[in-house]
Amino acid sequence: MKVSYTPYVLQFKRPGGTSRGVLTEKLTYILKAEENNQVFLGECGLFKGLSADDVPEYETKLQWACNHFDKGLTFLWKELRAFPSIQFGLEQLFQSIRMNLDNPDYTDPYNPDLYESAFKNGEKGIPINGLIWMGDIDFMKKQIEEKLAQGFHCLKLKIGVNWKEEYKILKELREKYPANKLELRVDANGGFSFEEAKTVLRQLKELSIHSIEQPIKKGQIQEMKTLCVESPTPIALDEELIGVFHLDDKYALLQEIRPQYIILKPSLVGGVRGSLEWIDCCDALGIGFWITSALESNIGLNAIAQWTAILYPEMPQGLGTGGLFSNNFSSRLQVEKDQLYRKKIQNENN
Repeated sequence: MKVSYTPYVLQFKRPGGTSRGVLTEKLTYILKAEENNQVFLGECGLFKGLSADDVPEYETKLQWACNHFDKGLTFLWKELRAFPSIQFGLEQLFQSIRMNLDNPDYTDPYNPDLYESAFKNGEKGIPINGLIWMGDIDFMKKQIEEKLAQGFHCLKLKIGVNWKEEYKILKELREKYPANKLELRVDANGGFSFEEAKTVLRQLKELSIHSIEQPIKKGQIQEMKTLCVESPTPIALDEELIGVFHLDDKYALLQEIRPQYIILKPSLVGGVRGSLEWIDCCDALGIGFWITSALESNIGLNAIAQWTAILYPEMPQGLGTGGLFSNNFSSRLQVEKDQLYRKKIQNENN
């Protein structure tokens, strides 16, 4: 089987603002396996400036993975522990081959069937939150109005740049929509100092905010532990999980900090296998979790959504919709109200 990779730059339709800066494009890598005129794809969703595997030798490792593909996924995954996005891309590729190599109806490598579920068959949706990007007040309010008009019952707002104005928006939202009508989550991306976070967490409690992701920068273990113990608002770890590769270290981190939730981004934590290790730790410690995409193309998003579906999620997940990029790949994913669905195709018999 011939295996290769290609870099691909996704272009944002409009800049996406976070506390780490404004994004206009996103580099990703597409793995391709070819056998008997069949093509199978997987996405290595490297996130520049955030991924633990954002290192100069990244493409060298990608080529190594292609050259050693015949060694099998177990061998490759273990050897690439420090390259979580490559781990996930390989998982997608192997899973697509396993599901579709002998499938005579397989014709679309961009939207392969990967996991058996009612979601895969287009019969059931996944609840998702509506994401509100940072920007000026008018821009954020416009996004909120659009998401509410679409039928979203859970919104996630990026915060941490101008808290005074961000707080006003949240306060207006809560005055208009009580917590039993609209769930509000916020994501600080480490945008606050420890002392600022204490105040923000109290204010969020007054607004009945569901949770805050990564209130302070990663690596401040004792400060984050203190916040999780004292905070009146539930805290979800996000960036804190990046770069923690081994099961024992994952358990030790969660046992020390004891967050209320963690956010699992397969491209950043080692794909399905890496995420399942974190989930095992959560189950042992009584910590909640949900799955979030990380600006993957529709290839990676298809994989994340299909895998998320077999976890039978009840709470809203943080899955993208593929609509951010002007040059995305074809997709069967679509949003109806606040649910992500996979469109049926005419020649599907299941």
